[in-house]
Amino acid sequence: MLFKHPELLWALLLLLIPIFIHLFQLRRFKKTPFTNVKILKKVVAESRKSNSLKKWLLLITRLLLLTALIIAFAQPFIPGKSALKNNETVIYLDNSLSMQAKMGTATLLENMVQGILKSVPEENVFTLFTNDKIYREVRIGDIKNDLLALPYSKNQLKLKEINLKAKTMFSGTEGTRKDLVLISDFQKSINSPITDSLPGINRHLVKLAPENLVNISIDTVFINSISSDNLDLKSILSTNTELDNTPVSLYNGEKLIAKTSVTFNKNKKGEVIFTIPANELINGEIVISDSGLIYDNHLYFNLAKQDKIKVLSIGDVDNDYLRRIFGEEVFQYSNLSLKSLNYSLLESQNLIILNELNSIPVALQNALQAFKNTGGSLVIIPSGQIDLENYNSFLMGLSNTMLLSSVTEERKISQIAFAHPLYKNVFEKEVTNFQYPSVNSFYTTKSAIPKILSYQGGDPFLVGEDGFYLFTASISKENSNILNSPLIVPTLYNMGMASLKIPKIYEIIGGKTTVDIPVDLTKDRILKVSQKDFEFIPFQQSYTNKTTLTFDDYPEVSGIYDITDEGKVVKHISFNFPRAESQLQYMDLDELKASSKNDNVAALFQNIEKDNSVNELWKWFVILALAFIFIEVLIQKFLK
Repeated sequence: MLFKHPELLWALLLLLIPIFIHLFQLRRFKKTPFTNVKILKKVVAESRKSNSLKKWLLLITRLLLLTALIIAFAQPFIPGKSALKNNETVIYLDNSLSMQAKMGTATLLENMVQGILKSVPEENVFTLFTNDKIYREVRIGDIKNDLLALPYSKNQLKLKEINLKAKTMFSGTEGTRKDLVLISDFQKSINSPITDSLPGINRHLVKLAPENLVNISIDTVFINSISSDNLDLKSILSTNTELDNTPVSLYNGEKLIAKTSVTFNKNKKGEVIFTIPANELINGEIVISDSGLIYDNHLYFNLAKQDKIKVLSIGDVDNDYLRRIFGEEVFQYSNLSLKSLNYSLLESQNLIILNELNSIPVALQNALQAFKNTGGSLVIIPSGQIDLENYNSFLMGLSNTMLLSSVTEERKISQIAFAHPLYKNVFEKEVTNFQYPSVNSFYTTKSAIPKILSYQGGDPFLVGEDGFYLFTASISKENSNILNSPLIVPTLYNMGMASLKIPKIYEIIGGKTTVDIPVDLTKDRILKVSQKDFEFIPFQQSYTNKTTLTFDDYPEVSGIYDITDEGKVVKHISFNFPRAESQLQYMDLDELKASSKNDNVAALFQNIEKDNSVNELWKWFVILALAFIFIEVLIQKFLK
């Protein structure tokens, strides 16, 4: 028991005064002669004994009365575990897409918000953060409307990120009680390999999870096959239970163009195929009806006739292999000799290949330098008899690279940089028993550019990054057999594809997306992206033959968006939420260390409030004082 005013307890010393008065009886008795009192002796003795007991009882009662009053004025109390400390509370509220799951008549997120609104005392100051919002040092009344209108987030913070973020929101003051409250459904996707134990911070976990939730998710869609007339779209779906014959609809805008049903296998996966006309503009939407999560019931995509990638090779040598690789379906390929080259054509190309030139004229060097600086891609294939000084003057200005000397020696091309972007999705695994091509002669190189292909011994055969690629040897049939190798096709083909980033049929919200639009913008023109009443301007770089758009923070809502140039739609692009939240696999909270684990928001805050509360006792001592007054009255009345 503690006191708010302990200094008043010194008044207890005053209780000694009545004790002294009682013990020392300061009154003097006067002797008075009287007749024979022998008959009264017994009565007098009995009266004295009774009076003595009454006086002692009155003394004790009055002492206890005064003691109770003094203690009451000192205001005694019993503190909770942390009542004497300053308290800091930080709340993490999970608003990820999986919180759309129903619990009763409301979603998990709605239930959690109501729990916070009802449980957090109005006078308490706290910090609350979600996956994408932060409310610092607020009271519940300040953010009530924000919480009621809280949108679902495309992001899902990992436990490690939550811990690190929460740490920054607590003060560094020692001796304070720090409570971190994590409110989530705790899907397995939230877990991270390394979690901080958060020393000095009480971590409380509140898990709400739906019971018997049935969910179907449209995971992806892609072009399965294509012909001159039709193409097949394949869509993959998944579920968390056993289902049969679930309807799946395909829309072009608001028009229903196909409908089928999906049957799930034992792995709870299913697929459907839609056959639609090729080369037709389709702003597609695949739709299912499902009572589980809402966001994964729709998947948006776009099909359109793609702009062809312009590829120009410059050289007089055989270019038939280039013509075959850069086919007419995707590319617009052309070849010009050095003598017939029209320099004005260069700026409109996406990829330029210098095909085994002995030397590069200065005028061409300047034009290619400008072409590369404005976003163009360049491939250099040297001949076997190049002018080293001429080449190096160009390479040094372009990429700080030099060809040192010619080496006449057969070398196998045996090292592949599988992680290079050029070979993304080319190899299922790293190949070790590959039939490696070889060269008869090559140039040694001094360059800091990453190696893509290398010879035995480590010397590079192909280096490249950021739209610049350099071969260190002639790839003609006289010098190399690489044209007969399966390696040459994906290498050159992906160089061409990388020169113009064609939009996929859909993109994922939350990831960094880069798209090239073949639009040459003037200085004051910009591309805008819009959907209904929402419009934003993405980061963009304009080049002579294209404009590169970069999407990062926006958009935040799935759907089909228009890319417009001065109000005119130049392209459509679709965005969908990631499907990780659709798995509905939940963590066991026993895997995590925490001060408390709860399934109820209200109960947790009641316990925290109890630990922070003060039980005041002064009222009980006032009642006790009144009781002693009553006891004194009874003694005076009934004890003679």
